[in-house]
Amino acid sequence: MKAVNNNRYFPSDSFLDAFKGLKLGLLLDQIGRSEEGRPIYGLTIGTGRKKVLAWSQMHGNETTTTKALLDLLVYLETTAEGIRLKEGICLRIIFQLNPDGALRYTRLNANNVDLNRDALDQTQGETQLLMQQYESFAPDYCLNLHGQRTIFAAGNTSKPATLSFLAPSADESRSITPARERAMQLIAALVEPFVVSEEWGIGRYDDSFNLNCVGDYFTAKGTPTLLFEAGHFPNDYNRLRSRELIQTALVNVLQSIDSKGFMRFSTEDYHAIPENFNHLRDIEYKNVTIVNNKELTKSSLFVQYAEKLEDGKVCFIPEYVGSQEDWKGLTVVNLMHKNDKNPIDINESSDKIIVMLNLLL
Repeated sequence: MKAVNNNRYFPSDSFLDAFKGLKLGLLLDQIGRSEEGRPIYGLTIGTGRKKVLAWSQMHGNETTTTKALLDLLVYLETTAEGIRLKEGICLRIIFQLNPDGALRYTRLNANNVDLNRDALDQTQGETQLLMQQYESFAPDYCLNLHGQRTIFAAGNTSKPATLSFLAPSADESRSITPARERAMQLIAALVEPFVVSEEWGIGRYDDSFNLNCVGDYFTAKGTPTLLFEAGHFPNDYNRLRSRELIQTALVNVLQSIDSKGFMRFSTEDYHAIPENFNHLRDIEYKNVTIVNNKELTKSSLFVQYAEKLEDGKVCFIPEYVGSQEDWKGLTVVNLMHKNDKNPIDINESSDKIIVMLNLLL
């Protein structure tokens, strides 16, 4: 059985319709074209001296932050605090850096290149456009906006990392350079107002260094760069709640830049944010009687949704992914005594195991 979700699919046409629907009187500018010739759009808002460059959907299937940027425009144009913020901040936004990937709902661009692994080589037109915008705008801060899978937890818990942040490294030794320290302070500042619960959490993304990653590249060039990850909120595969939280995080960081409120935070505050763990899976079937090479036992079996685009809609297709003691399920189904007489052979195909699990429900 597969679930269908159209809210996660957000190609260029949908973005343009949504932008026009805001009716804010703002104008997009075309900064260039993708490898397949699709327009890539930018927008500058605010007249302040502190310049912030933000870009979204360099991975085409990570759509939540693009929608949150649209929400941010509404905030900046229609609220008293947003209008005030525009006096201190000049925000340059690149929407959907990878429109070819957005159309296909893929991470990669049309040439099957990960744009976030192309910062040093700059082999792709989209990467070259980002670098041109960086050089011409000369930002004081960069916001690198992404989405992450449901597998990530906030620390060694069962709570999904609904939001995750990273102050990227500038070198192999992960030195705390002035630019990286500023990014750490900003992340600590933007996280502080959030009140997490037992349902969800905030994580700190892995800081392994790779100069071909855009965040690492800009940090190495001396620009404080913050990576945002829109993650999973329980039972919200539409990512509606994540979208709201990302928009709040964007407001928080702009306020902190404008007020210099981040200055009271330390690198220790940043490192106090729990590290991301990747031990979550979408469904855990507990106490399943299984057979493995003729040996009977009880175990937890885990299922993960694969996201596939079919006829303009994102389908969430369950796949059996195995069983590990340190994995935890976002949804837990207890099958105690449900199949004692009909054990599941875990050496069967994923499709057959899924069918057998569904029969037990």
